[in-house]
Order: sequence, then structure tokens, then C-alpha cells
Amino acid sequence: MKLEGIDPKHQSLYCVLTVAEIQGYRIRLHFDGYSECYDFWSNADSPFVFPVGWCEKNGKTLEPPKGLSQNEGFNWPNYLRNTKSAAAPKCLFVSQPATSVTPTAFRVGMKLEAVDKKNTYLICVATVADTLGDKILIHFDGWENNYDYWCDINSPCIHPVGWCQENGHTLSPPYWKESETFCWETYLTDNKSSAVPARAFKPRPPYYFEKDMVLEVVDPRNPILIRAARIVDVDSNRIKIHFEGWSSEYDFWEDDDSMDIHPPNWCVRTSHWLQPPLSPSDLVTDSNQTGCPTPGCKGIGHIKGAKFTGHHSSFGCPYSTMNLNKETPLLDRLGSTRSEEGSLTPNKSKTDSVSNSPEGLKPLNIDDRRFKKFRDEKSSEQSATASSAGDLYTGIHQSVFQTSSIPNPTNDLPLCWEQHSKLLPGVDKLQTQDVSKWTINEVANFIHTLPGCESHGNKFVDEQIDGEAFLLLNQSDIVKILNIKLGPALKIFNSILIFKNVET
Repeated sequence: MKLEGIDPKHQSLYCVLTVAEIQGYRIRLHFDGYSECYDFWSNADSPFVFPVGWCEKNGKTLEPPKGLSQNEGFNWPNYLRNTKSAAAPKCLFVSQPATSVTPTAFRVGMKLEAVDKKNTYLICVATVADTLGDKILIHFDGWENNYDYWCDINSPCIHPVGWCQENGHTLSPPYWKESETFCWETYLTDNKSSAVPARAFKPRPPYYFEKDMVLEVVDPRNPILIRAARIVDVDSNRIKIHFEGWSSEYDFWEDDDSMDIHPPNWCVRTSHWLQPPLSPSDLVTDSNQTGCPTPGCKGIGHIKGAKFTGHHSSFGCPYSTMNLNKETPLLDRLGSTRSEEGSLTPNKSKTDSVSNSPEGLKPLNIDDRRFKKFRDEKSSEQSATASSAGDLYTGIHQSVFQTSSIPNPTNDLPLCWEQHSKLLPGVDKLQTQDVSKWTINEVANFIHTLPGCESHGNKFVDEQIDGEAFLLLNQSDIVKILNIKLGPALKIFNSILIFKNVET
């Protein structure tokens, strides 16, 4: 069945979706034209899924399936006929008007201050980018839309202009300019915009969650599963989740209004699998076992999403040490890479913390892709100081073909594939964007073409590493997981670096 829905990774986008799987009261949704890796799970009554034709009726822009252009004029009747599919009946959807039944003071384009949900110790300059009933889409000024999110108009994550100054918190302005020099009055004037009226903000109180309460929660590392869980900490409108029987290293914070938390017996009532607490015997590893070696893991799911239903090694395990801290194990669906290497550490005193959460005391590890717009503007101004083509050629050649070379790439440095692909034997005609589409065998064949790596291709087959997984490997993975010696590992890893630094 076909429907329309909001992409949870790019929440400003309305997309064409297909129901790929049903589990109880949850559905797995597939982006038409894209890999199954990007499928996501949703409750059937989610306010972010809509019947066919909803976007057109409500003045929203529907992103067509991959391979179709918006200029061609996407047409649902023709698409359903060409794909021999049916539209999901309207009666299955929760009624969701595009505008609030009760008028609110929130308008598209108005400014406010909002919490960054990926870094909850930050409060940033934001704009109302869209409205959906009593929900608004938050967009952080100067950031990419990867960080946009929907929230209720009574969310505790949004504040009126001037709230940070009045309450002694640090406001993060656009482009990471100095907070001390940022002035709301000047900013509003320069952008010809207005602030959301202070009277519009009526934050709800926290829900009545308490420590040691039990519940059922979707596993964020393996969202096909719902596990028995317990609340181990509460911080205002957030709760810390612990899966019963698992190590505390898998604990995580969740908003108290998340659609992924459910009361006890919810799975029974909706005919959904519930993963019971682990027993001590589940954590004992058998040296003779042939399945996943991670204690407690039963081989269900895969770090790369629904493309694989199971795994047998640490490489594919969502709970293995090598994958545990990978916030984004996949390349971005829309073509960009969500790097986990980006890190900014502003000079910030302890008294500048914007949250009482324990996370507020952690050093800032902020994905710097949200500053890409500003960075691109600066890089164009500094292009005159870039390295010469000859130096770049030499550096790449040494990086790939000399095992003694220590890789030290510049993440902001664009590499032109047409000029440098000839340095990789056997792939001189390869288009960079095709690397992520390689099959497992194509990855193995590429490894065979690298000098000194001819005998290692089969290891990539054994670990089921296709193009998407290949681009996510780091040097440690290649050495420790694939058991490849340092010399060949450097050649393989530095080839990956060249692929990832090419402008697509």
C-alpha cells in the first residue's frame, strides 16, 4: 500500500512511502526508489503519515520517488497504475488537519529560541518552518534541515525570543557567532522577520514518570524490536531508559512524549513481539557458537537497517562495541554523509550550561554538518590559499600506495574524481556516487585491484560488506574486525577516504 509521510531524518520533507511490513500496531515504511536500509518503523496512528493526496490537498510539497523529477509533475493515479499498487484507505489514518482547529499565534517565518534535540545542552536561534495542526516544525537558522524537528506548540523545548537572556542561559546564534555580540532586535530587523509572541508559549508540565517505573520501549539501535525496560533517571521532560538485563552502556535518554515508549502489556494488546529481560545465561558467550558474538544479542536485525533481517558477526551487530557509538551508521539517504568525526569544542565555562541534565556537563561533540552553509561560504573566500594541484596529487598517491603514509585528510577539501580516479587501478571509469550502490561482490572485486590486497577480498564477502558498509569502515574496523594487517589496511582505508572526500 502507498501513502505519504514525513521523513524522520529530514523532517521538513513529505515523501512517497510504501508499507513494507506490519508488526502488531506498527508499520515499516519504505521510501520509494531508495534502499531498504532507509526504511523506518512508525506507529499506525502516527500524526506524521497521511493518505494519498493529502499533500496536494493541504498545500504541502510532496517529494517524488527517486528517479522522478518534481518538474515532471508527479501524479498519484498514474504512479499507482504504473506500479500496480493501491493507496492505503483513508479510514486507516488519524485525522490530521494541516492547520490548527484553534487558531494559534505561531506563523511560518517567525523566530524563537529552541533546544537542539541532538545536543540538548544547546538552545539556539530558530524559525517556525512549517505548521501541522497543533505542531510546528523547528528549523535552526544557519543549519541544514537534518536538524529540523516537529514539536507541539506547548513543548518545553521552545521558548520566546529573549528567554535565554532572561533566564541566564547561553543562546547559540546562527553560524556559531559569538553569543555576546548577538542581538535579537538587530537580527529580526536584518532578516525582516518577527518573533513569535510571548503569549503563545504555554509549556506543558512534565508527565508523571518516576524512577524504577517499568514500560515497553522501542530499541533505537534495532527498531524492529520492543524491549522490557525500566526508568533509571528522570530529568524534567526526559527519562533515561534501561533495558532489563542489559548493560547500562546501552541506556539512553528519551523525551517523555516519545511515540516509542509504551505502557506494560502494550505489545500483548497490539499483537507485537516483546523482547523479555535478559537472563544471566543469555550473557554467557560460548566459544563454539557460530552466531553473533555480542553477549545478549540473538542475531536479529542489522546495523544497516531492514536490508538485512539478521547478522552473524560483530560488524553487522547493532550492539557490538564497534557500532555502539555510531549515531548514524548509514550514509544520508539524500546523498550527503552524516559524519561522526565532526567535533566542535567551544570555549565554554561550567556556568554557561543550558541544562541541568547530566549531559550538560559533557564536552560538546557536535556534528559540524549543521554549519556546512557557513563553512562553504568561508571556504570560497579562502580558496586562494589552497594546496597546489601537484601537492594534492602527491598526497593522494602516497596515501593509497605507500603503507608508511599516515592518512591525514582534510575533511573540508573537495577532491575531483575525474582528476584522481586514475590513481586507483581498475576503477578509472567509476562514478563516485556509485560506490554506495556496490554489491558485496563488487566491494570484494575492488579490494582485489588494490596493490597488496589481492588476498583480502573474501573477508569482505564473509562479513557481508557492501558499498554502503564499505564507506563506513574505519582503520580500526579493518584491522581488528577483518583481521587485515596494517599495511593493506591503510591502503583500503585511504581509498575509502578518497571516496568520501569527493564532491558528488
